[in-house]
Amino acid sequence: MIRDLEGTGTLIRLALRRDRVLLPAWISVLVLAVMSTARATVDLYPTIASRLEAAKAVNDSPSLVAMFGRIYDPTSLGALAMVKWVAFGGAAAAVLAGMITVRHSRAEEEAGRLEILGATIVGRRAPLTAALVVAGITSVALGALCALGLMTTGLPTAGSVAIGSEWAGIGLAFAAIAAVSAQLARSSRNATGLTIAVLGLSYVVRAVGDSTEGLRWLTWASPFGWMHHVQAFAGNHWPVLFLLAGFALGVSAAAFALGARRDLGAGLLPDRPGPARAVRHLCSPLGLAWRLERGALLAWTCAFVLLGLVVGGVAGNVGSFLNTSSSRDMIRRLGGEKGLVDAYLAAELGVVGVVIAAYGVHAALRLRAEEISGRADEMLATGVGRMRWAGSQLFMAVAGTTALALTAGFAAGIARAVQTGRALDALDIVGGAVVQLPAIWVVVGIVAAAFGIGARFAVAGWVALVLFLLLGEFGPLFRLPRRIIDLSPFAHVPKLPGSAFAATPIVTLLGAAVVLTAAGLTAFRARDIG
Repeated sequence: MIRDLEGTGTLIRLALRRDRVLLPAWISVLVLAVMSTARATVDLYPTIASRLEAAKAVNDSPSLVAMFGRIYDPTSLGALAMVKWVAFGGAAAAVLAGMITVRHSRAEEEAGRLEILGATIVGRRAPLTAALVVAGITSVALGALCALGLMTTGLPTAGSVAIGSEWAGIGLAFAAIAAVSAQLARSSRNATGLTIAVLGLSYVVRAVGDSTEGLRWLTWASPFGWMHHVQAFAGNHWPVLFLLAGFALGVSAAAFALGARRDLGAGLLPDRPGPARAVRHLCSPLGLAWRLERGALLAWTCAFVLLGLVVGGVAGNVGSFLNTSSSRDMIRRLGGEKGLVDAYLAAELGVVGVVIAAYGVHAALRLRAEEISGRADEMLATGVGRMRWAGSQLFMAVAGTTALALTAGFAAGIARAVQTGRALDALDIVGGAVVQLPAIWVVVGIVAAAFGIGARFAVAGWVALVLFLLLGEFGPLFRLPRRIIDLSPFAHVPKLPGSAFAATPIVTLLGAAVVLTAAGLTAFRARDIG
C-alpha cells in the first residue's frame, strides 16, 4: 500500500506549480465576487421589512427557488445576500475541483506522461491521490478565504464559516466524482463531460425538490441539496456537512477500487467503434472542427436554453424582489435606462454575454490543444494550409457563440412573451442577446492574436475574460474611473432592451475583432509550429 503511494508528495508539488496561476485566479474572482455581493446587499436592504419583502419574492417564485434555492430565514441579511452565491458559488467550486482532478489524473494519462512517470519511482495510486489532494487543498482554501472575506464585510462569523464549509464540501464531493469519471472514461474530455453531467443532474434534482411542494425529499438525494440544507445564516446546520464529507470519502474509495481494475490508458466504459470509412465532411478542416466541437456545443446549447428560460421567467418578479430605491437605482445604472424590467434583462444579458465568451475562448483554444498534442503537425503535413486550418477552428468559435446567443435570446424572449402576451418582447430580448456578439468576438480575437505569437500564450484569452468580468461586475460598484471600465469590450455594448441602439460601438468592436483575428492568423503563418 505504501509503495502504491510513493512519489505522491512530488506529484502534489508539481501540480501546484503547474496551476500556480490558474488556482489563485479562480479563487480570487470567486472571493471578490462574493464579498462585493455582501457589501452591496447591506446598502440594498438596510431594514428587516425590505429583507422580508425581498425574501418573500424569492420564496414565492418557483423559478427563483429552482435557480437559487430557498431563503430559510427571511430576516437574515446574510441569507439574502448569499441566496445566489450558495448555488452559483457551489457550482463554480464543484467545476473547479472536478477540472483539477481530471487535469492531473486522466489528462496526464491520456498525454502519456503518467506512463513515463510510472517507469520511475512513482506508485500506481500516487497520481490519483495527488490529484485529489490538490483538488482538496483548493476547495478548502476557497472555502476558508470565502469565509474570511464575508467576515470582513460584517456578516456573522458562524454563517460566513458555514458558507465557506459548503463550498469546500461540494468541491470535495465533485473532486471524488471526477476521480470516478477519470476511471470510467478513456479521455479527459469524456471524463470532464461525465463530471459536468453529474453536476447538472444534481443541480436539477435539487431545483425540482426545492420548487415542487410534494417533492421536497428530492433535495436529500443531491449533493447540492445537502449543501443548501446546511442553511448558512439561517440556523447553520453543521451535521449536514458530514454527508458531503462522507460522500467524498466513499466515492474516492470507489475511484481507487475502479482504478485497480483497469489498464493504464484504458477506461472501464467500452469504446464505441467508429465507422470503417470517414464521412465526406471529415475530409475538410472545417468538417473536422465541427466534429470536434459538436458535443461541447450541444451541451452548452442545452444549458443556455435553461438559462434563457430562467432569465426571461424571473423578469416578471424583479419588481417585487428589488423593493428599495437604492436597489432599483443600482440595477438601472448597471443595465439600462427604460424601466426596471428592461434594466434587469439588459444586465442579465450582459452576464450571459460574458458566459458565452467563455465558450468562445474554450472553442478557440482548440488550436492550442491541437498544436501542443502534435496533431497540428500531422494535419499541416498534408495539403491543408495554416490559414485554412486555424481559420476553420476560429470559424467554429464564432459560429458557436452566435448559436448560443440566439439560443439564450430566444429562450428568454419566449419566456417573457408568455408572461406579457406580446411577441415583440421576445424580439427585443433576442436583440439584447445578439448585440453582445461583437464584444464576444473581440475576446475570440484576443485568443487568435495570442495564439499567433505562440501556443502557450493563447491562455491570455482566459486572463482577458476574467479581467473584463471583474471590470464589468465591480467597476460600477467600486466607482472606478470610466476609462478603466471602458477597457472591457462589454462596456461598449448597447444596453438592450431599454436604451437606444448605437451602431458606432458595434462597428468599432467588429473592427477590433477582425483586426485581432487577422493579426493572429498572419503571425501564425510566419512562426514555427510547436
